[in-house]
Amino acid sequence: MTTATTQTHKPAAFPAGIAIGAILAVSALAAAFLFWLVYAHDAPDAYGLRLRFLPALNALFNGLSAIALVVGFSFIKRKRIAAHRASMLTAFVFSSLFLVSYITNHWLHGDMRFPGSHNAVWITYIVILISHIALSMVALPLVLITFFFALTRRFHTHRKVARWTYPIWLYVSVTGVIVYAMLAGWHG
Repeated sequence: MTTATTQTHKPAAFPAGIAIGAILAVSALAAAFLFWLVYAHDAPDAYGLRLRFLPALNALFNGLSAIALVVGFSFIKRKRIAAHRASMLTAFVFSSLFLVSYITNHWLHGDMRFPGSHNAVWITYIVILISHIALSMVALPLVLITFFFALTRRFHTHRKVARWTYPIWLYVSVTGVIVYAMLAGWHG
């Protein structure tokens, strides 16, 4: 008589290298799409007056994401893990909603340019905009990688990556609001 032995198998962890490679590939495709959308896509004239509230909505989503990030950071400093997780997921949702709204706005309206040139306000705007764009391309894969490590319970690595992700993500969220405010203030 044979007896079956039961073994407890621990599920294999998803390889980090494959996940990071996929995240980098998706991020590169997203950056290429956004570059095309902003700099090559011609917005249809038929939609010029529709959904003109989208830039303000984008700024709102960026601002709410920034608030959720700061709140989440304060929670993790106090070791309130569940509240931290909820705050970071909230920040991710707001950033995702921003991206959908941003794509919709640029699809319909094209890129809004800052009028005037080579004065102190324009130079300040350009410096903020360039840093915002450059760091947003870094933020996307960092955010996704940070979430991957948290969701796969690799908290040691999550903490190491989050030390970089948090300030970059926060900077991108805050400067998104600043860019909108500068454009809205100039265009009236």
